[in-house]
Amino acid sequence: MSAIPSGRQLVLGIQMLFVAFGALVLVPLLTGFDPSIALFTAGIGTLLFHFITGGKVPIFLASSFAFIAPIQFAVKEFGYAATFGALFCTGMVYLIFSLMAYIGGRKLLDRVLPPIVTGPVIMVIGLKLAPVAVNMARSFDGSGVFNNHAMIIGASSLLAAVISVMFGKKLFSLIPILCGIVVGYVVSLFMGVVDFTPVKEAVWFAPPWTAALRNGTFAMPRFDLTAILFMLPVALAPAIEHVGDVLAISSVTGKNFIQSPGLHRTLLGDGLATALAGLLGGPPNTTYSEVTGAVALTKSYNPALMRIAAVAAIVLAFAGKLGAILRTIPSPVMGGIMILLFGMIAAIGINSLVKARVDMSSSRNLVIASIILTTGIGNLSISWGSFTLGGIGFAGVVGVLLNLVLPGKTEAHATQPLIEPETKEPKDL
Repeated sequence: MSAIPSGRQLVLGIQMLFVAFGALVLVPLLTGFDPSIALFTAGIGTLLFHFITGGKVPIFLASSFAFIAPIQFAVKEFGYAATFGALFCTGMVYLIFSLMAYIGGRKLLDRVLPPIVTGPVIMVIGLKLAPVAVNMARSFDGSGVFNNHAMIIGASSLLAAVISVMFGKKLFSLIPILCGIVVGYVVSLFMGVVDFTPVKEAVWFAPPWTAALRNGTFAMPRFDLTAILFMLPVALAPAIEHVGDVLAISSVTGKNFIQSPGLHRTLLGDGLATALAGLLGGPPNTTYSEVTGAVALTKSYNPALMRIAAVAAIVLAFAGKLGAILRTIPSPVMGGIMILLFGMIAAIGINSLVKARVDMSSSRNLVIASIILTTGIGNLSISWGSFTLGGIGFAGVVGVLLNLVLPGKTEAHATQPLIEPETKEPKDL
């Protein structure tokens, strides 16, 4: 490949960003982070990933859904500075996963983080968010107070996303979130509920941190032990999702990326990208299955396309008007999409159990799954002085310990990816 990309490569690369765009900006909009910073950290994180993996793997990194609920809680409980510090440390946990993969390969990961642990943890992540989705879909302030206009907007964005998933052709089947945002936003415009004041006040070109500094949603990271220990266990779910996505892109391209550049390098790249995002005020990064589906659909296997998408994301991060437009999206638009999205996160957890053929008639597996689900959804926590560990993090730690202590067989993760790439007709998100 030449140093300067051709016109066709530019178009294909920007197309990859288009596929990821809706999900990329949804996470910061839901957590209070700035979407312009999220674009920047997705771009710079993807470039860092490609540097660490030798530019061999056609993967794009962007905002992780697994961290939505933990970030919302952490921001409220500890503030932005402590949350960013905790996210940085969470990214560094991937160094442990990378070392495990280097020493023992997938077998060691399967022993410590088997599907009977990660599946229920992923389910907890989706199910805990269900009330948030419903409240945002039925009200403009997220309070859950019923509003007719809000329900119409939320229903329109949900319907558009469902139609895109079920009946969309080619690339439209891969961008249900973006379709839902566009349709919901158009309906909001017709109802006259969009406030364009932020757009009028915004400049055309501005550093990504401009609005965040003005709004108080960015601060230099502060390393608070309680916030760090709360956030660390959340890394379990995206780490396993990472393995599934690397398997998926390997099957799509016909290359064994588990062996070369190696799972330890891909995990390291993913983790350092998340740590960097935390330092810069962005949401944690993760591999995007939507982009893997686009690679399968277009048969564009050149990893350079992902680097083009990364550079395009960085350029868009400096477009002040774009960031302002994204911040005008009404809450019900997001709520409608979240009703579908968070249910699918829970379904992915179930899917991982099914694909690994976990025996749910086994007393051992029933005990582990039930305790993870109950403690996670019920938000059980433990406290010691100023330290508190609860919710998803506590459930994840309990699941890992139970799996290591209880006698019996532990099933390994399926060799197939958690989310199969779409090659013809879409079967799921």
